[in-house]
Amino acid sequence: MRQEVTLPLHKRKEQDQIERLARLADWMDSRFRIPGTRIRFGLDSIVGLVPGVGDGLSLIPAAYIVGQAARLGVSKTVLARMVANIVLDSLLGSTPLIGDLFDVGFKANRKNIELLRRSLSKAEHEPGKPA
Repeated sequence: MRQEVTLPLHKRKEQDQIERLARLADWMDSRFRIPGTRIRFGLDSIVGLVPGVGDGLSLIPAAYIVGQAARLGVSKTVLARMVANIVLDSLLGSTPLIGDLFDVGFKANRKNIELLRRSLSKAEHEPGKPA
């Protein structure tokens, strides 16, 4: 007989928040697939094609993900790595043509979700330590 593990309410809310952030990252980085290939891209790549404003608009959801990670309690070190991913994506992504190809491959938002999940998972296994 299988026992279901019921998470405390605060942990369920945290998991729900992480899943919402993961869906946002998916939309931004890998929601669409080029038919006949394994190449995935998201709204970040599409919006980045608009000269001048595209890359700036992509910073909004990326910053939101980092802000929510801070609210969830991840360490300053992890937040710094997340910001570094965004800066790298923004700087290289703003280069015409090469930047658009870079956006398809780098996927900063998905990397940041992975950092968030690892940080929170590590914190669960180390009682008394912040994420």
